[in-house]
Amino acid sequence: MSALQGGGKLLTCGNGGSAADAQHFAAELTGRYRRERRALPAIALTTDSSALTCIGNDYAFEEVFARQAQALVQPGDVLVGITTSGNSGNVVRALEVARERGAFTIALTGENGGRAAQTAHLTLQAPSERTAQIQEMHILLIHVLCETIDDAFVEDRQA
Repeated sequence: MSALQGGGKLLTCGNGGSAADAQHFAAELTGRYRRERRALPAIALTTDSSALTCIGNDYAFEEVFARQAQALVQPGDVLVGITTSGNSGNVVRALEVARERGAFTIALTGENGGRAAQTAHLTLQAPSERTAQIQEMHILLIHVLCETIDDAFVEDRQA
């Protein structure tokens, strides 16, 4: 929240259902979650099919989010990597690059946390090993974060 209040942006990434969750999170911030507030800068690194296929082809699939993070992440930003196993190579690489570039990094994982938990500044672990349950908890966590962000920015607007 303080990153967004300080002029930073939120970047998100994940694969499959986690990619959908990453896009959902970014959309809730640039659009609106529940209440009117200003649009907030958020980018899902999962949405540019040309960048994903170019980077995947020219480098490796493991680099599809990291390369975008190299281009877009600035100190003071936040990168949220979503991986149910905690071991998605491309998400872990994005967390590494974002951290190196001065961003605060958050991993949303399943019970064991995996490599993402060892890489991120903060890990939110869903207490399950079942992918469907982890994804359900991730969307709940994302909505809690959105509610908290809304609270901060609606108050800012009313001040």
